Amino acid sequence: MTMRTTAMSSPSMCAEERERQLARVRRLVIKIGSALLTADGRGLDRAAMAAWVQQMVSLRQQGIELILVSSGAVAEGVVRMGMPQRPQDMHALQACAAIGQMGLVQAYADHFLHHGVQTAQVLLTHDDLRQRQRYLNARQTLRTLASWGVVPVINENDTVATDEIRLGDNDTLAAWVAQLVDADLLVILTDQEGMFDRDPRQDAQARLFAQVRALDESLLAMAGGGGRLGRGGMYTKVKAARLAAQSGTSTLIASGRQPDILLRLLAAEVLGTLFVADQEPLVARKQWLAAHLQHAGRLVIDAGAVAALRERGGSLLAVGVRAVEGEFKAGEVVACVDEQGLRVAVGLCNYNATEARQVLGLSSDRIAATLGYAAAGELIHRDNLFVEPGPG
Repeated sequence: MTMRTTAMSSPSMCAEERERQLARVRRLVIKIGSALLTADGRGLDRAAMAAWVQQMVSLRQQGIELILVSSGAVAEGVVRMGMPQRPQDMHALQACAAIGQMGLVQAYADHFLHHGVQTAQVLLTHDDLRQRQRYLNARQTLRTLASWGVVPVINENDTVATDEIRLGDNDTLAAWVAQLVDADLLVILTDQEGMFDRDPRQDAQARLFAQVRALDESLLAMAGGGGRLGRGGMYTKVKAARLAAQSGTSTLIASGRQPDILLRLLAAEVLGTLFVADQEPLVARKQWLAAHLQHAGRLVIDAGAVAALRERGGSLLAVGVRAVEGEFKAGEVVACVDEQGLRVAVGLCNYNATEARQVLGLSSDRIAATLGYAAAGELIHRDNLFVEPGPG
């Protein structure tokens, strides 16, 4: 199906798809852009922030876990320093990020605390999400925060991440975070109403798409450039939606200036543009694992473990592992083979090869005593495991 036929679907079809997508949302990543946060360059718009926070608190009370990715640090630093425009010099950009981050995080903390909700500052670079060990550390930290009812406020670590200031954007970061936490939905709030077939700032006849396929190749050609304060325009948002869709997460792009926008979006009101992922998140991850032809190592598992994986859809526990082959890091893809050497599954191992050898054959409750810590109760969680079809 092409983007244009998807975009021209009837309103009833769009509404039905939204209801289906949004009814299952339990973990939500929200990204808010610089132009919105700084009122187009006039400093942090605290009234708007208060309104978004109040909506997020309401969603949290509905049982939805929230992760917030916020732009605005550099733009706020520019405003605080009285600069007429965003500087081009790298060190000046880094300095503005450091200055602006103080005000940005404090404002969020104050607004959330007004509702009795704790927040946590998390600064990431793209390398944190590319390197598997750091990826797993960030993933576990964010999951712990969510389990405590804390709202993480994530921003790029612009003060040190030179490449990210020059080339990166928080739209892409938000998509990576959505993958990181297995989000059900990514919402990108911007100063535009959504995705148009042409730039609405240049063409009054531009048409807003209510729904598109996230991986439709023709979308990128229609997307525009960035604004004065932010680094990302619609082009980066479309790319972010494509990235999120690769792990099965759909994306909603909508105007943050609409009243009660978050509540209305999650109530399935047809606002903005829904970028529909073609497959479920868990299916997408398992297909990614299945596509790995090379593995960092092998785990030889006994017949009981084979049955647990194939017949009961369980995780791989250390007690069922008989041998560890190769040298691999935590988070790398390993093959699970039976005692005859036939591949049973592939997955992401929670421990490195040395640690796996130390705990093989042990019950889960003995891992912490053996290693001095326990990253997880299983060597490979079932969500990070692709099991080969059994014989017959």
